[in-house]
Amino acid sequence: MLAILWGGLLCGALDITAALVVYGYMGAKPVRLLQGIAGGLLGPRTYGGGLATALLGLLCHFLIAFSAAAVYVAASRIAPFLVRYAVLCGVLYGIAVYFFMNRVVVPLSAAAKFPFSLKMMVIGVVIHIFCVGLPIALAARRFLAPPLV
Repeated sequence: MLAILWGGLLCGALDITAALVVYGYMGAKPVRLLQGIAGGLLGPRTYGGGLATALLGLLCHFLIAFSAAAVYVAASRIAPFLVRYAVLCGVLYGIAVYFFMNRVVVPLSAAAKFPFSLKMMVIGVVIHIFCVGLPIALAARRFLAPPLV
């Protein structure tokens, strides 16, 4: 349980911070970015909801982060190498989560669709490696690895 709690908290905080910094540098406003996350549920009307839909977007973001952590922890119970080789597996998991989110979840959601950009894909993959996969895998290793004797 601690692995999911810490993995989800770290992932959620680091990933949203990275998104706010990167997209903020590109001119996006924080409330609009968070509303965009809620747009997965609400579609275009999310942008008329003000702070309420921004907070819904933040809640959705952390729900996804905790879900990603729970999936990794559950998988590590079946495949202990995910804990033993946490750094390599965390990198690969971050990449997998990026592509799952962008090729399955977002297309099936009501969120606005944007054209493909290689630059944004590379940025997204790097963020997911360092802010999603690694924190989750390292939290799993911290709380699930057998103690050293």
